[in-house]
Amino acid sequence: MNATTLRIALRADASTLCGTGHVRRCLSLAAALREIGAEVRLVTRRLGLDMSAMACMAGVDSHLLSAPTSTFASHDKVPHATWAGVDWRQDAAQTTDALLAWEPDCVVVDHYAFDARWHRHVADQLGARIAAIDDLADRSLEVQYLIDHNLSRDHHEKYRTWIGPHTTVLGGPRFALLGPSYSTLQPLRVDDTVNSIGIFMGGVDAANLSTLALQACREYAGFTGPIEIAATPAYPHLAFLAGLACRWPDTTVVCDLPDLSGFFTRHDLQIGAGGGATWERCCAGAPTLTLTAAANQRAVIPALADLGAVATLEYKDGEEYSPEVIGLAVSALLNHPARRRNLARCARALVDGLGARRVAFALAAGSLKLRRALPSDAVRTFAWRNHPSTRRFSRDSRELTLEEHRNWWQSMLADRQHVLFVADLGPYDVGVLRLDLDGEDAEISVYLDPAFTGLGLGQAMLRAAQRWARDNPTPAIKRLVAHILPSNAVSRKAFTSVGFEPTEGYWIWNVVA
Repeated sequence: MNATTLRIALRADASTLCGTGHVRRCLSLAAALREIGAEVRLVTRRLGLDMSAMACMAGVDSHLLSAPTSTFASHDKVPHATWAGVDWRQDAAQTTDALLAWEPDCVVVDHYAFDARWHRHVADQLGARIAAIDDLADRSLEVQYLIDHNLSRDHHEKYRTWIGPHTTVLGGPRFALLGPSYSTLQPLRVDDTVNSIGIFMGGVDAANLSTLALQACREYAGFTGPIEIAATPAYPHLAFLAGLACRWPDTTVVCDLPDLSGFFTRHDLQIGAGGGATWERCCAGAPTLTLTAAANQRAVIPALADLGAVATLEYKDGEEYSPEVIGLAVSALLNHPARRRNLARCARALVDGLGARRVAFALAAGSLKLRRALPSDAVRTFAWRNHPSTRRFSRDSRELTLEEHRNWWQSMLADRQHVLFVADLGPYDVGVLRLDLDGEDAEISVYLDPAFTGLGLGQAMLRAAQRWARDNPTPAIKRLVAHILPSNAVSRKAFTSVGFEPTEGYWIWNVVA
């Protein structure tokens, strides 16, 4: 790892084939990484869509790989190999050349064209960890981290034949990679009447679903209120769409909105494709009719519909949507406020807007630091300590009042037999660690902000405590001791992973082996 600042490279492309979503979600992750002090660089190939301007707006340095010199016809076993525009060997070599002097600690690759061969080459050449953002589960992945924010009953089973046993899987909408504005977004208030409709079909919309949705609303659903269509210059049918919009009053086409959170919360009904924007609409609590625009959306959209988070239409391979059928679905939603409210409620329950921060924390867990706790930390940590997931595995499982917690906190700070720490990642407090001193032993206990469990932060806190015990001669600590309830399998795994061993009902780590 870089000795000073954590450096993370992002490898993603945008084109009419793969859309812009891969780069967009990487830039959302970049924002979360930069919040915790990491340096970020995007590596992207010239494939007809200029992503460097978007990266610049996001404050991210970018390196452009050269455009393909000829049409690439791949005979590779990877189903989407042609999306790279070049052979994987050429891409891996050019990517490492672009990053070698920069010395990244981790490379996050969001690309369906690359498999374990690309991962191995880049990892070997750069000495970096590799993380993959994926949802297809259609090729081998040799990575330390796998991020798949789509729904699945069991992400480990989904990728069982494609990843190794030591890959950390960050799966489900909890890890949806949304921009910073979504972490504090106030959900839409669903009215009885639909006053306006928003339409966004992704960064490219090669199937021209925007036009179909507009015609459906105006010609078949008979909606006369304002309609706003979000688009990008990459739309191949943009000129036609803009001309069509002129046929009706209160119909506008807006291009390249820097942030769609406002768009998703200012319309009473959304019509959209099932790409990455699905999770943005869920976070906004926006009632949505979702259409299938790509093959990898065919499993996700029905699953969301089964949960009541989106409305959709039956989709069959080879068939095309018609404005009439879309219009009937729109009419049903216009006339059913209770259903729209239920869609909004179920959607919002899936996504809280903190997914990019969670992934950033997982990638940067090794940068976690312990600092001595302050009296002012009592209020911030109160909700963590009282959360059911914390109390469930505590020896004192009572729910405390704020006054009781403050008094306990102050007593820990005042007593030299206790050392109280707060764990930080950049500007964020993420957990509490306490050492209770007893001669040459120190009993250790930890708890996390419940929003950020399952990211490796507990292990990082334990490692930080081990370093502190080794490096601080006063007090002289020879053993760290943990008492773990038999039912707490997660804690046993965490303590075991950093070298604690079970001894006479406790878990022991010797400061000096």
